[in-house]
Amino acid sequence: MRLRWALVLIALLPLVLGSAAVAWVVAQRSQVLAGLHLAAVEPVLLAARKAELQSYVNLARSSIVHLVRDGMPDAPAQAQALAILKRLEFGHDGYFFVFDFAGNNLLYPRQPQLQGQNLLALRDRHGGYPIRKLLDQARSGGGYVEYEWARPSTGQTEPKLGYVEPIAGWEWMIGTGTYVDEPERARRRIAEATSDAVVDTLSRIGAITMLTTLAIVALALAINVNEQRRADARLRAMARQIVTSQEEERARVARELHDGVSQWLVSVKYVFESALDRARRADAGADVTTVLEGGVERLREVLGEVRRISHDLRPALLDDLGLARALEYMAREWHSRSGIAIETDCADAGEVPEAVATALFRVAQEALGNVERHAGARRVCLVLQRRHGALQFEIEDDGRGFDATAAQRSPRSGLGLTHMRERIESLGGRFTLDSGPRGTRLAATFPETALQT
Repeated sequence: MRLRWALVLIALLPLVLGSAAVAWVVAQRSQVLAGLHLAAVEPVLLAARKAELQSYVNLARSSIVHLVRDGMPDAPAQAQALAILKRLEFGHDGYFFVFDFAGNNLLYPRQPQLQGQNLLALRDRHGGYPIRKLLDQARSGGGYVEYEWARPSTGQTEPKLGYVEPIAGWEWMIGTGTYVDEPERARRRIAEATSDAVVDTLSRIGAITMLTTLAIVALALAINVNEQRRADARLRAMARQIVTSQEEERARVARELHDGVSQWLVSVKYVFESALDRARRADAGADVTTVLEGGVERLREVLGEVRRISHDLRPALLDDLGLARALEYMAREWHSRSGIAIETDCADAGEVPEAVATALFRVAQEALGNVERHAGARRVCLVLQRRHGALQFEIEDDGRGFDATAAQRSPRSGLGLTHMRERIESLGGRFTLDSGPRGTRLAATFPETALQT
């Protein structure tokens, strides 16, 4: 069994290591692919954002182009243009700003405190001049400028991408911008989506590995259970074969004792009896007669012991009259030997297979021997009957009882109980044993299927 499970573990190890390697490769390649994806997407996002800024500025210019007349400054028209641009907004932080070429702020909707101030000298945290950069780009015809500016919603100075264009004739610069963290947020969304996809893929790989592992373990368990059942069946068949061989050998020895040794002992007894009879008639003397009488009596005892051994090895009644009569005869013999009262209720059990009959007879022999030696009982009840097609056998005594569980675990005292259980269960029967202070009950039941010959 340990070897089988070791083989299962050896089979599972490459699967687990392979799945772990696949998961690692997937994670690594996903990170690489995410980086390549970001590298490919970032220029597209930046280009899209630039095009968006340019379109916003073009839209703003188109909203005031009708106010620019012949490129000449016109205070009312300029005021109206600033009012229109002030109302134009897009997104959460999208707005338009206007400066003149001298650096004076004409419109800054989100920071009105700067309006009217000259911001040419305004410096960012790195010492740069953002307004000068914007004006220089506008004077050169317009375009994109990277600079730093305070975000109105948070007040934090952050990198910003702006797009500016000049308004010819008015010496104005109109522009708008976007904070570069928006592409960064898009980058984070891509990274998070990639990470979620990696986690989902790894979870699927783990689930597949777990299901495959469970399937292999279940298959191995099924194979082990099947092999165990086959091994148990082979052991039961071997046990039946051993019992059959033992019974055949006992029958052979019993026949040898009955037909050989017993007959020779009878012949010797007849010789001693004849010699004793002649000695009596010839009045050979008390000594000779006494010796011959002792010899004859000793031969009778030996002959009785040989017959008992022959009967115990293989009772002829079991073959001639059946199980019920053999049990009744054994009970009478046991009562005469032990002096313990025994009641028998052995109804005609019908046709019983030879192996089952022999097993029950041997169990009865062993059980009555245990009662005689250990139980201290005054009464024993032996029952053999058929109920609903099943054959039921039971021996119950009123002795002192014992710890059945401990006795069956003991290598010495539990050997007989183990043999009894194995005899019954190897033939498809059920063996039960209950013992306590009020006595012991041993039962064996053979279902109808086990009695089919």
